[in-house]
Amino acid sequence: MSVDRETVKRVARLARIAVSEEDAERMTGELNAILGFVEQLNQVDVAGVEPMTSVTPMAMKKREDVVTDGDRAADIVANAPATEENFFLVPKVVE
Repeated sequence: MSVDRETVKRVARLARIAVSEEDAERMTGELNAILGFVEQLNQVDVAGVEPMTSVTPMAMKKREDVVTDGDRAADIVANAPATEENFFLVPKVVE
């Protein structure tokens, strides 16, 4: 695929970007180079290649999912300035 100056100006207009004639000529070459590289990437055979999330293999750090009894309300509100029946007490802000 090749991009000409008119295509560059049309894309710039659609993107609401002001492009001068000199910039359009320069961008034509740059976009053609980018599209040429993309065409090269499309020619690479990736059949049988598993997608990766990282270039180095790694295992996810996992912890065992253990059910606990909870019942830690007293510990949670221990440092609160004011509590009542294991609830935080805050000043009234709406009158």
